[in-house]
Amino acid sequence: MDSGSAGRSGESPAQVYSGELKELHRAQGEEGKRERLLGYFKVALLLATILFGALFLRSPAALEFLLAPLTIFILAGVLHDKLLRSVGLRARAIGFYERGLARVEDRWAGTGETGDRFFDPLHPYARDLDIFGKASVFELLCTVRTRAGEETLAAWLLAPAPVEKILARQDAIRDLKERLKFREKLSVLGETVRLGVHPEALSAWGERKPTFGARSTRIVTTMLSLLWILSLVCWGVWHLSAVAIAMTVVNLAWAHHIHARLEEAAGSLESAADDLELLTGVLALIERERFSAPMLARIQAALEREGVLASEAIHRLNHLVEYLRSRHNQIARFLDIFTFWSPQVVFAAERWQQQLGPRIRGWLAAVGEFEALSALSSYAFEHPGDVFPEFSLQAALFDAEGLTHPLLPASKAVRNDVKLGDGLQLMILSGPNMAGKSTFIRSAGVNAVLAQCGAPVRAARLRLSPLTVAASICILDSLSGGVSRFYAEIHRIKLVFDLTEQPVPVLFLFDELLSGTNSHDRLEGTRFVVQSLTCRGAIGMISTHDLALARIPETMGERAANCHFEDLFVDGKLAFDYKLKPGMVKTSNALELMRSIGLGVGSGRPGV
Repeated sequence: MDSGSAGRSGESPAQVYSGELKELHRAQGEEGKRERLLGYFKVALLLATILFGALFLRSPAALEFLLAPLTIFILAGVLHDKLLRSVGLRARAIGFYERGLARVEDRWAGTGETGDRFFDPLHPYARDLDIFGKASVFELLCTVRTRAGEETLAAWLLAPAPVEKILARQDAIRDLKERLKFREKLSVLGETVRLGVHPEALSAWGERKPTFGARSTRIVTTMLSLLWILSLVCWGVWHLSAVAIAMTVVNLAWAHHIHARLEEAAGSLESAADDLELLTGVLALIERERFSAPMLARIQAALEREGVLASEAIHRLNHLVEYLRSRHNQIARFLDIFTFWSPQVVFAAERWQQQLGPRIRGWLAAVGEFEALSALSSYAFEHPGDVFPEFSLQAALFDAEGLTHPLLPASKAVRNDVKLGDGLQLMILSGPNMAGKSTFIRSAGVNAVLAQCGAPVRAARLRLSPLTVAASICILDSLSGGVSRFYAEIHRIKLVFDLTEQPVPVLFLFDELLSGTNSHDRLEGTRFVVQSLTCRGAIGMISTHDLALARIPETMGERAANCHFEDLFVDGKLAFDYKLKPGMVKTSNALELMRSIGLGVGSGRPGV
C-alpha cells in the first residue's frame, strides 16, 4: 500500500486509532513546549531591545546594533507562526482520531452532523429507518469536509444505485479503506463543514451570465481609473488642479452609474464563494493521490481538463474573492470610488467565470462523490466485521446470515438469519413487547439501504436483488394538520402501492400495521394489503401483537410464514434473547409488565 495506508496490519481499528493518538499527543507535547519557549524568547528579546533602545537613545551609533535583535525577532516571529500552524493542524488530526475512536467505541451519537436539512417527511423510509437526525445512519457515516460531500452522501442514502454503480463504489471503497493517512489529511483541511462552500450557489454563479458583459464598460472603467491617477500627477507636477477636480467629478459620476451592477456582481460572488480555501485543499489532495480503482481514476480525470487543474483554478478564484472582500474596509472603499480597483477584480472574476465557471458543477460533483466514498471507506475500516453484499438479478430477494442493526453497539447486538424470496414473500413477526420485532425489521431495511448505496452491511453475509425499500414504522399523527395516525398510515400504504408500479421490486416493512382501527377492520385490511403487495411481486415483513394477523399465512400457502421473538421471566424479571424463531409466538408479557411496575392487574381491586 502507498504512503496513505495505515501501516498497522493485524491491529484492530481501536488499536490503530489509539496508537496514532499516542504518537500525535507525544509530538504535540514536544512541539507545544518549543512553541511556548519561542514565545517567551520573543517577549524577552522585544523587551531587551526596547530597554537597550531607551538607554542608548541619544547615541545613534549604538542604535545601529538594534538591527540585529530586530532581525532575530522577525525571524523568530516567522518560525513561531509556523509552529502555531503546525500545532493547529496536529490538533485537528487529534480530533480526527478521537472522533474515529468514539465511533469504534460507540460513543459517537450526538457528536456529528445529523443531516436534518435533508429530511423529507414524505420519503418512503428516511424517518422510519433513522437515516437522519441524532444517532442516525447519516451521523455515523458522515466524515466529509464539504457540503458537496454531505449532499452526495445523503442522496446515496435516499435512493438506491444501479448494481453496476454499486459494484464500482465497492471497488473504490476497498481502494480507500486502508488509506488512513490520506483521510487524516482530508480531515485537517478545514475547521467545520458548516462554513464550507454551498455547492448550488457556487455552481449557479459559475453558470450565470456576466453582469459586466459589455466590453465597452470594462474599457471605460479602466481608462477612467488611469486618467484619474494621471490627473493627480498633473496636479502634483504642473499644479493643474482643475484637471484633477474634473477627473474626480467624472469618476464619481461613473462610480454612481455602475454602483448597482457592481454591488450585485460582487455580492453574488461573495455569497457563493465561502471557504474556497477548503475546497482548494480537498481538490489538490484528490489530484495528487494515486488510485487503482477505476471509479476514483475517473473522478481524478474529471478534475483536470485541457491542462487546467481544478485546484489551481479554484485557488485563483479564491484570491479574487479575498481581494474583493477587502473592499469593505472604509479606506479602501473611499479610494475605490476613484480608482475602480474592485470593478477590476469583478472583471477578472467574470473572465474566470466565462472560461471556467461551467466546470464548477462538475468539479463539485466529483468532490462530493469522492468524499462520500471516503466516508464509506472510513466506516468499512472501522467495522472490519461488516461485509460487502452480493447482488442477484433474479426476482425480489433478501437473504441474510448474521444480520443485525448497524446503529446498535456490536457487543450488544444479536445476529439473526432471514430470507425473503425464492417463493417466500411475506414474514409476519409476532412476539411480546420489547422482544426485538421493530429493531429486526429496521435492521433489514437499514442494511438494504446501505447495500444499495455501496457500503458494507452489518451481517456475516447478505445476498439481495435490487429493491425499493418502503417502511411504515413510526407514522405520527398531526394535531395541527388534523391528520390521525390511521389516516397518515393509509397514505403511507398508498405510497408503497404506488412504488410497486415501478420496475424494481419493493421491500416493505410494516410495524403494527393498521393498529389505529378495530380488530376486524385491521385483520381484513392487513390481509388485503399483504396479498395485494405480494401479488405485485413485493417482499416484506409485518410485526404485530395481534395474533389474529398471524393466521394470515394459513391462507397464502408457501408465500408467507410466521416467525416470532420470545421473552422469559427470570427471578421475577423479564429477559429477552432477541433470537428469531419459526412459528407463531405462544406467550405474552403485557400483564406481567403491568404488574412489574405496581399495577395490580388481575387482583380484582381496580387501581391497586
